[in-house]
Amino acid sequence: MDTVIVQLPDQQGNLTGDRGDRPRLLHLGPGQSADFGRGDPGHPVQVALPDPGVSRRAGQITAAEDYWRLSNYSGHVTYVVENMEGAGEHIKVPPGRLGAPVPFEFSRVVLPSRDGEVHFKVFAPEHMYLDAGGGDRAGEPTQSPFTLDQTAKYFLVLLALCEPRLRDPSSGAIPGVSEVLERLRPVPGCHDLTRSAVNYHIEYLASVKLRLRGDEERTAGTSRKRAELVALALRFDLVREEHLTLLRPGARAEPTGEREG
Repeated sequence: MDTVIVQLPDQQGNLTGDRGDRPRLLHLGPGQSADFGRGDPGHPVQVALPDPGVSRRAGQITAAEDYWRLSNYSGHVTYVVENMEGAGEHIKVPPGRLGAPVPFEFSRVVLPSRDGEVHFKVFAPEHMYLDAGGGDRAGEPTQSPFTLDQTAKYFLVLLALCEPRLRDPSSGAIPGVSEVLERLRPVPGCHDLTRSAVNYHIEYLASVKLRLRGDEERTAGTSRKRAELVALALRFDLVREEHLTLLRPGARAEPTGEREG
C-alpha cells in the first residue's frame, strides 16, 4: 500500500495535465524512505533539487502508516513544511532534526536557496478515520476504502460536481470546471481558488482518492473523468444531501473524515 506520494519538482504544478503530460510521482509504502537534495553524479537522490544553495543530501522523508516523517540533514538551515489546505499552517524542522512527524495530507516542503526558495510536494492520501460505532472491539480496525476529509478542498470540489444530482436525482448535469469554480468561490477558504486548482483537485480525486480504474483514468477526457467521479461518489454515498450545507457561504466543515462502516 502506498501511503505517501511525492510529486517530483521537475514538473511541479502540472498534476492537472495542463501541458498534456503527467507529473512524475514517487510512491512510498510504510517504512520506505527517499532522500532529497542536490545530489551528485556518483550519488543521486530520489528527489532532486538542482539548486546550488541546496545541500547535496539535504534530508530524507520516510513514509509511516498514514503520515510521514522528515529529517533535516543540514547543519544550519531550517526547513518549512506548509499545509497546502491550511491558512498559513506550517511546521518548522530545524537543522539536524531527525524523523519530525508531518500530519498534513497536502504538504509543500520549502527549502531556502540562493534565488529565494525551492520546494516539492508530498501527499499522504491514506489518512484513516474511526469507523462509525467503532468503539473498543477486538481484532484489526476496519479501514475505509475511500479516505475522504470533509475539511479538504478536494471534498468541496467533489461535492460541487455532485450537487445537481444530489438536489435532483433525475438530473444528468455535470458541472464544468468554470461552474465548480463559480460555485465554490463564496465558500470560506475558497475565495482564491483558481481554475488550475480545481483541475488539480479533480485529478487528485481521480488518481489517488477515488482511484478510477487505471486505463480509464489515464485516457479519460476531463468531462468523462468528472462524470466517472460523480457516478462513483453517488453510488457509494461518499457525498450525501446533508453535505450540501458545506457549500453555503459561512459554512464550516467539522474536523472529521468520511466514514465507512
